[in-house]
Amino acid sequence: MNKYLILCVDDEREVLDSVLHDLSSLEENFILEAAESVDEAKEVLADAIADHIPLALILCDHIMPGETGIDFLIELQHQSETTRARKVLLTGQAGLEETVQAVNNASLDYYISKPWDGDQLKDIAIDQLTTYIIDNEKELMPWARVLDTSRIMTALSDKRLTLSDI
Repeated sequence: MNKYLILCVDDEREVLDSVLHDLSSLEENFILEAAESVDEAKEVLADAIADHIPLALILCDHIMPGETGIDFLIELQHQSETTRARKVLLTGQAGLEETVQAVNNASLDYYISKPWDGDQLKDIAIDQLTTYIIDNEKELMPWARVLDTSRIMTALSDKRLTLSDI
């Protein structure tokens, strides 16, 4: 199986540690990285891109020193290496206008408000990763044991049906 990156960005270390804990079961099949700022996240991404490790999922806070999370997600949407990544805004401080901006300009895939439920966060991550893998991975079968088995099997079936039409 190919390796993919999950990047978590939050300037509060306790929040970041909690997100990493909630997603730790995914670490067997994904590279789970944390960044405490947008600048640090950009460094992590540059290293991953240099190592040919695609960004599959980013969970990003909004209010951070320097660049905001929404501005960063918009930036990622316009970069060829990161445009396909699933983008989740995990924040307690984004207002309606900022959230609309994220949806309209960053192709925001999901919004989670703080505080969150750990099991729900993991389920959302699995759902987003399943969508990413179905859209970007040729070999789906190995992912059936890791992600949403039903959706992976449906995608495999749909691919077979499409191939039989050719």
